[in-house]
Amino acid sequence: MGYRTFLGCLAVAAAVLCAESPLVGQTTPAEKDGPTRILFVFDASNSMNAFWGKRRKWDVARELLSASLDSLYRIDDIELGLRVYGHGTKHVPGKQDCDDTELIVPIGPGRNLIIQQELKKLRAQGTTPIARSLLQAADDFKRCEGPGRNVVLLITDGIEACDEDPCAVSRALQAEGITIKPFIIGIGLEEKYRDTFQCVGRYFDAARPEVFKQVLGIVIDQAIHSTTAQIDLLDGKGAPVVTDFAMDLIERQSGQPVLESVHTLNAMGNPDTISLNPIPTYDLTVHTLPPVHKKGIQLEAKKHNHIAASVPTGFIDLSTTRPNSALRDLPVRIIDADSCHTVHIQKVGTRERYLTGTYDLEFATTPIVKVEGVEIGEGRIVPISIPEPGILTLNTGTPGFGGILYLGEGRRDMVVPFSGSDPSGRYTLQPGPYMVIFRAKHTTKMDVTVTRPLDIRSAGNHSIDF
Repeated sequence: MGYRTFLGCLAVAAAVLCAESPLVGQTTPAEKDGPTRILFVFDASNSMNAFWGKRRKWDVARELLSASLDSLYRIDDIELGLRVYGHGTKHVPGKQDCDDTELIVPIGPGRNLIIQQELKKLRAQGTTPIARSLLQAADDFKRCEGPGRNVVLLITDGIEACDEDPCAVSRALQAEGITIKPFIIGIGLEEKYRDTFQCVGRYFDAARPEVFKQVLGIVIDQAIHSTTAQIDLLDGKGAPVVTDFAMDLIERQSGQPVLESVHTLNAMGNPDTISLNPIPTYDLTVHTLPPVHKKGIQLEAKKHNHIAASVPTGFIDLSTTRPNSALRDLPVRIIDADSCHTVHIQKVGTRERYLTGTYDLEFATTPIVKVEGVEIGEGRIVPISIPEPGILTLNTGTPGFGGILYLGEGRRDMVVPFSGSDPSGRYTLQPGPYMVIFRAKHTTKMDVTVTRPLDIRSAGNHSIDF
């Protein structure tokens, strides 16, 4: 197993699953059946000696953590451990012991009293090697071979002090397919440092001792009783059978994504289950065409939540019948007929899925061809095609001015301007009546202007020589 996954958990209290889980907090049957293993990673750096209200952070944090251990006596299937950093070497400016991290109490059942006793012996005096501590904390879970859930609870008041970048480490782990979105608890942390934690997880600000007690209780409670959710993509009848769309679940306050994934359904027709922090408000975006937004999502703690989004869809089919069509790969602008907003640029020769509704299409032909009022019904495949263009081969033999005019009903639109260079070449034009108007650049009188009418036939070849 890849237990170095825990390296990315900077300053966090997080439920971290074994490395086999392909999604953040994905729940498997094994996790439900096994014990919950909680490793406390405790900050004993010199900064913890600072006063927090009327008492030192160190004294308050030790006492509240010790008190929280009492509440865990009554819970079955709990295994606990304690790792501490900054306790072994006294802090000297300019000289930091970045290896000052130690597993004081190995993870195991019935360790509550031992951890409480060890907390009383500790002194806060050293530096803050957060990334290195979490690297070694990963190895503390080497015995995570059986079913269960592995949890890291890091309690800290500072940021990384050993010139290591836990954010970069977290990104590297995620690039290997190991995604971690932990909680972050800052004990009286200065506001300017809070944003440094957003790259690795969700931030809780314990600005006062009483808030720290509340946050610690919430995190421990969630470590034991996870809050889960599934995202149901509904068809037009309200059935959760739509899938295969990319989606983002964003924590509103921090703006950070807690889920970036492509929706799936398993063999039983159910979407993945994800573990989430029930405290924040979330915004969901399903990247349909156009996207569907569901804002202000609030979860019910300790329960399985359903997050539903209605995404009935159909298809616009721009396939061509000609194998060597001149239209192939031509961009087509798909416009929401109600909002007039561009939804997508689809290429001729493709089929794309859209929300049900009415759309206008603009083909980037010469001239532009518009198809308006295309109705997309649920499950329907709507084929859209336009006439094949013709080819005009123009040979002027000299630079000049003028252009190609399209002669529509009561209109004369310039579709290809000549701006002083030699316009000789091939032009792909939609069927219809045109006029080519040209004056050589070296001439100085209007009466030498030449005009030629032209009727472009679909898939036809035409030529004009001046």
